[in-house]
Amino acid sequence: MNADRHNLPAGTVLHQHYTIEKTLSAGGFGVVYFDIDASSKLFVVIKEYLPTKIAGRNDDGQITLLSGEHRERFNEGRKLFIHEANALRKFDHPTIVKVINYFEANNTLYMVMDFKPGENLQTYIQKRSGNLSETLLLTIFPPLLEGLRQVHMASMLHLDIKPGNIHIQPGGDPILLDFGGVHRMKMSRQFQPKSVITPGFSPVEQYNAKGYIGPWTDLYAIGATMRACIEGVAPPDAKQRSEKDTMRPAAVAFKRKYSATFLQAIDWAMEIDPTLRPQTVDDLLASFDQCMADGQYDKRPTVFNRLMNLALGQK
Repeated sequence: MNADRHNLPAGTVLHQHYTIEKTLSAGGFGVVYFDIDASSKLFVVIKEYLPTKIAGRNDDGQITLLSGEHRERFNEGRKLFIHEANALRKFDHPTIVKVINYFEANNTLYMVMDFKPGENLQTYIQKRSGNLSETLLLTIFPPLLEGLRQVHMASMLHLDIKPGNIHIQPGGDPILLDFGGVHRMKMSRQFQPKSVITPGFSPVEQYNAKGYIGPWTDLYAIGATMRACIEGVAPPDAKQRSEKDTMRPAAVAFKRKYSATFLQAIDWAMEIDPTLRPQTVDDLLASFDQCMADGQYDKRPTVFNRLMNLALGQK
């Protein structure tokens, strides 16, 4: 087995009618492919479960464990992969990635999703060293919050919102990706789920097994993501902030380029104490509605979309 040859080559046919065109991305837990569906002639995205620290691919394309000792970890990951697929199939919202199928092949699992043209928000941030305009951010994040509201109304939490998990379509329309960390909301502080920690974007309660997890947890990540869009880097780690907060409030640090109402909303979402943050999506959306009213942005489709395309570097 060649453990370094993780990606399936272009031309590989999966599940009889999905033909791989190219690899879009590869990480420690899987590979994402751009494919064409022979039955519908439409492009799709397929995510393959492949935890590269414990498994690899042999010459026949089959996934094989690097050691028999990893069987339990591999199977646990499979359960989480299925959990993500099932969670996503419950939602029908333009800002939540749509899963249309999942299947088993090559001793692993695959998830088929709608393909939407565009680029990752993290890529935009890196290309522009942050500095994304208030107009663009008020195009991206209110719709994203509308989708997140559906997640919360289903008594679920995303728990891994960050720039790398947000896809931006032409015109600025967002899609929230990667629900691998999604968990059912608990009604008490005890027995909270173990969640993925992303320094800078995960709030302090996610570091604690009995942390006060709730919608406000996702809203901290939204605020941190917005700050990263402005500053160009991830905010300071929340655990460090809880011990000694040296982060300048956005309302002070960026007041020359952004409105006070907009920056205050970011600071509110990023409060260290969970009880001081907006408690629901609607709380934060109300702040953004005020930003839109104060800014008097032109929402007429032709003008507004042209502004978005220019902000995204598109003609």
